[in-house]
Amino acid sequence: MLAPVDWSHIHCVVEYGPGTGIFTHALLDRLPCHARLLAIDTSAAFIDHLREATPDGRLIAVSGSADHVRRIMAEHDLGQADCIISGLPFSTLSPEKAVRLMDVSRRSLTPQGMFLAYQMRKAVAPLLSRNFATVETGFEWRNMPPCHLYWASSPLGFS
Repeated sequence: MLAPVDWSHIHCVVEYGPGTGIFTHALLDRLPCHARLLAIDTSAAFIDHLREATPDGRLIAVSGSADHVRRIMAEHDLGQADCIISGLPFSTLSPEKAVRLMDVSRRSLTPQGMFLAYQMRKAVAPLLSRNFATVETGFEWRNMPPCHLYWASSPLGFS
């Protein structure tokens, strides 16, 4: 999932739905020392666990909704993200919420930014195609359950 990212040029990563921190720790292992990782989860319990289990000054763990990513980033003086990684289940979101979330995500990225998603279903694919110039896909059989992988780059809407 994380292999296509050029970590040497990353300054800010946003993670939607970090849960217990499996990807969080993998992201921190790859992030340069100057970079920041903003992890947003609706579960305060997960955020508390993440803060306690991850004593890394690059991590900003916030209880909130990914819908508010731009406000949360501004509150932490983060500017735009180089990469957003999401395991949020787009297949269970209402169509309106899914469109809104993808729009705010696209607008939160730099012009060269990437949106990475790991999903059990393919509901995110058309949203990515409408919002990014390039979308690559993969499949991870070793995950339980196996999942679809998406790497979207070059958000549309920049001049």
